[in-house]
Amino acid sequence: MTSRYWAVSLPVQNSASSVWSSLQEQISKHSFDTPLYRFNIPNLRVGTLDSLLSLSDDLVRSNSFIEGVSQKTRRQIDELERVSRVESNALTVDGVPVDSYLTRFVWDEAKYPTMSPLKEIVDSIHTQVAKIEDDLKVRVAEYNNVRSQLNAINRKQSGSLAVRDLSNLVKPEDIIISENLITLLAIVPKYSQKDWLASYETLTSYVVPRSSKKLHEDNEYALYTVTLFRRVADNFRTSSREKGFQIRDFEYSSEAQENRKQEIERIVQDQESLRSSLLQWCYTSYGEVFSSWMHFCAVRVFAESILRYGLPPSFLACVLSPSLKSEKKVRSVLDGLGDSSNSTYWKTEDEAAGGIIGLGGDADTHSYVSFTINLV
Repeated sequence: MTSRYWAVSLPVQNSASSVWSSLQEQISKHSFDTPLYRFNIPNLRVGTLDSLLSLSDDLVRSNSFIEGVSQKTRRQIDELERVSRVESNALTVDGVPVDSYLTRFVWDEAKYPTMSPLKEIVDSIHTQVAKIEDDLKVRVAEYNNVRSQLNAINRKQSGSLAVRDLSNLVKPEDIIISENLITLLAIVPKYSQKDWLASYETLTSYVVPRSSKKLHEDNEYALYTVTLFRRVADNFRTSSREKGFQIRDFEYSSEAQENRKQEIERIVQDQESLRSSLLQWCYTSYGEVFSSWMHFCAVRVFAESILRYGLPPSFLACVLSPSLKSEKKVRSVLDGLGDSSNSTYWKTEDEAAGGIIGLGGDADTHSYVSFTINLV
């Protein structure tokens, strides 16, 4: 898919078809590999020049906002597809690939009546896109919250023995709990295991001889059990700490283990469900934002063309996608066709000398209307 297009309008002196034919001929001659399409903009309601000038500043700001929401939604789709390990789907607007939607653009009269004032159309587009952005924030926050819960559980299960959850490492037969005896869990530095085995029976009185058993080992520590009389457990903890051994508090419960397992399964299912629904919502919402953006671009081209060429509206709108190496040639062709006295229609003497009236921001300064549409 082409990722960058120019939205352009050229002044029309006699007929749009003759300008279109000349443009096709010149592009074919000087840059044959540049895709070129008509950008079909309906006759919108012009209003007054003052209203167009007032609208021009809003158009620049709104374009940055709408483009930002489009790219934010697309990045979210890319992230979800990567995490889900699903093949990237072609992004569409009602089933039409986005680049085709742009190059074969048709104004949606039902959604944006052409008799509505331009500011009303722009405000409607901005409101729709802002609502989608708000919904995106809420949905992503909900998904990230569940993902954070699962990450926290995974960290507990995969961290070092000094901090991780031990319930899945200890079996019922490893623990002795009676009226007089208790089994403690000791976290022993990996390279101090010989010291532990040589000293644990003497750390306090009433330790059951040869009761220590290694259950697990990671890169830093080893997990040992030790059985002793319940009444000396506190003394054993103190002596162990002085020797550099950590006694972890642990109470075995098959019911708690089962509940913990079910909780993890529930959170995993919630995460998968939220990820799937968020991805589907992003697909749909990206199409809605993109459609709104293309209608907005049509309004931009129309408004800028009136400001640039004057009334009544008489211009040819098109979209091109030149390669980087062809840009200069294509600009030269457009400059030739855009060189018209009408380009200074709305200029004051100062503006004619120093710059071009109309949209600022990302609008390029040429003798014709031109700005860039970045799809990614």
